[in-house]
Amino acid sequence: MLNVMQDQTVDRADLHGDCERCFGLCCVALPFAASADFAVDKAAGTPCRNLQDDHRCGIHARLRHKGFTGCTVYDCFGAGQKVSQVTFAGKDWRTASREHARRMFDVFPVVRQLHELLWYLTEALTLPAARPLHAELRGLLETTEEFTRRTPEELGALDVAAHRQQVNVLLLKTSELARAGTRGRKKDRRGADLMGARLKGADLRGANLRGAYLIAADLTGADLRGADLIGADLRDTDLTDADLTGAFFLTQPQLNAARGSAGTRLPASVSRPVHWTAEL
Repeated sequence: MLNVMQDQTVDRADLHGDCERCFGLCCVALPFAASADFAVDKAAGTPCRNLQDDHRCGIHARLRHKGFTGCTVYDCFGAGQKVSQVTFAGKDWRTASREHARRMFDVFPVVRQLHELLWYLTEALTLPAARPLHAELRGLLETTEEFTRRTPEELGALDVAAHRQQVNVLLLKTSELARAGTRGRKKDRRGADLMGARLKGADLRGANLRGAYLIAADLTGADLRGADLIGADLRDTDLTDADLTGAFFLTQPQLNAARGSAGTRLPASVSRPVHWTAEL
């Protein structure tokens, strides 16, 4: 159960996927196409061929070697266990009616979006510079958490896009306050096309990189302290020895999609991806 802490956050342990408490929803509800990320095509609502009867992945330890890199990047922000154990009270899609299964698969992406917003709002509440906004942030966090506990019918009718926009307005204000304390000129690269950019050793302290396309960019040794990375596309971005200390709105899926090293310095909110060192 999510636990709203006084003047602080939602427990982040609840905002990571817990496959032991989920019915393999991401492996069934979501579609994927044969590409560099997935070895085969799969339609939405169809179980992945690697999903076993116990909802475990049959090739979990070999996903990258088997052509399923996309699976190793994905995280549901805890939506899988929420939908499985709370929204549908532990009733498995395998043993339920087709209608039950369909509703479960439809609701999962909605709750996943809400849980992602909970991640950002929770992090915003940890930023001292954003204290003037904490009351508003806390209010939106509580509203968002309440949305996640609604019935499948109510979730299906929820205007998530409108709610996301409301949250985004406040997160923008949060970003401005948080980055204002960074000394020097702060680069604004919001939504910039930086694919393949050579930014080795770049000074990006306090930069606005919201929604920037950094696919395959070279950020080796770059200084990203205090940068806003919400929505930045970090697929195959080289973060070897980069300093992301204090960077905010960075998610685990973003980091999982990037490349890095043991020397990459990370904010406490995320974990170093296993494949960064395992493939050395």
